[in-house]
Amino acid sequence: MQQTLNKIDELTKTLQALLPMKPEWQQRLDKKFRLEFNYNSNHLEGNTLTYSETELLLFFGKTSGDHDIREYEEMEAHNVALELIKEWAADKERPLNETMIKSLNEVILVKPFWKEAITPGGQQTRRLIKVGDYKEFPNSVRLSNGEIFEYASVADTPIMMGELIEWFRAEEEKKELHPVALAALLHYKFVRIHPFDDGNGRISRLLMNYILLKNNLPWLVIKSADKKNYITALNKADTGDIDAFVEYVANQLLWSLELSVSAARGESVEESDDIEKEISLWKRQLSASVDAQPKTDDQVAELFIKCLNILLHDYETKMKTSFYDLFAKWEIRGFVNGGNGNNEGVEYIVSRVNNMIENLKKREENNKYKTVMGFDVHETYVNTVSLKIDMLGFKKDGTNTFNIFTDLLIEFQDFKYVVKFNSQIKIEKLYSELLRREERELIISDAVKETFKKIKLSLINPPLSEI
Repeated sequence: MQQTLNKIDELTKTLQALLPMKPEWQQRLDKKFRLEFNYNSNHLEGNTLTYSETELLLFFGKTSGDHDIREYEEMEAHNVALELIKEWAADKERPLNETMIKSLNEVILVKPFWKEAITPGGQQTRRLIKVGDYKEFPNSVRLSNGEIFEYASVADTPIMMGELIEWFRAEEEKKELHPVALAALLHYKFVRIHPFDDGNGRISRLLMNYILLKNNLPWLVIKSADKKNYITALNKADTGDIDAFVEYVANQLLWSLELSVSAARGESVEESDDIEKEISLWKRQLSASVDAQPKTDDQVAELFIKCLNILLHDYETKMKTSFYDLFAKWEIRGFVNGGNGNNEGVEYIVSRVNNMIENLKKREENNKYKTVMGFDVHETYVNTVSLKIDMLGFKKDGTNTFNIFTDLLIEFQDFKYVVKFNSQIKIEKLYSELLRREERELIISDAVKETFKKIKLSLINPPLSEI
């Protein structure tokens, strides 16, 4: 455990030396932590909103999917609680108290609600869950071996919560425990009491992060995909091995610190190449059973409105944030069906495509059809769009001022559209299939990785024209 805590201290020093980071980098990191923490902490407790649905709700105020209204409300409420924790942590002189903890419960549960429960005799029942007050009924959990573990009794809960606050304040005053150990211990002791009828897990993780933030450490995210190891670490603590849980918490914080260091260096905080996302994406593609339909103007227009313009915008933004400061000059040009291009980039492409489609619809003389493989295919002006980014004059090595050229190309073929980067196919889709967020992220991530590799190779092996 001590070795992990030492590594945390080393990474913290590295991070502090890089601060303050650029506002736009800090904003990206804050957004990442906000999304990861809200999604995972709620997902651990059974909330069924997906990662993308959580992102849509928190950052755009919109909902998708078929979920109970309470799940949306609790996700938004949890985000409010997150901001409350940040506010408390920023006030170094404000001591933690029971009123603050009760207010967290009131925030995340939103309002009283009925919940399925089991009586001490094992009978199914319904119970009114109140918010902001300690539990009125005993609570318990069934362990993996089938035994029932009882949390603190209703009568003992107020006493034990008072003792918990006294213990915490005393440890804060002594400053003997590492902040990570203190955070882990508060989480564990709180969960052992389970003072509320609902929301105890979420509050324990919020309180843990309150301590970390107060000690200038980043948000700690326990991934829902790692729930089994999380529970195992808590179970080990139940048997007296509290160090096992502190070690588990410390290892999760390493991810947050490494992510923060990457952000402070201007590097990506996205995880588009996670194996889980790749597997999920592969399964979606594998299960596709939609018949191919010929291209139409309406389909091309819909694709641009719903996903392709987002791909182009995000690609341009990502390339800039990754490499803009490395080159003396940038040229970003947009092309539609080849031609000379235009230096307005994405905006030119979107505007040109929209105008061409509208003009085509208005011209009766262009409503001709051609036959391809037995299908009547409506002719369209839009066959290809391309966003070329030329990075000119590498300025971090005075003896090697090379250039890097990139091209993101979308081809609208007769029965499918194809996205290529530097002539390599990245994805092929039917016109009835939108380009999903995960697919856009993977395309952009691959493009950034390939460009980065090309830059590093150019540093080692300058182009012949520059030798």
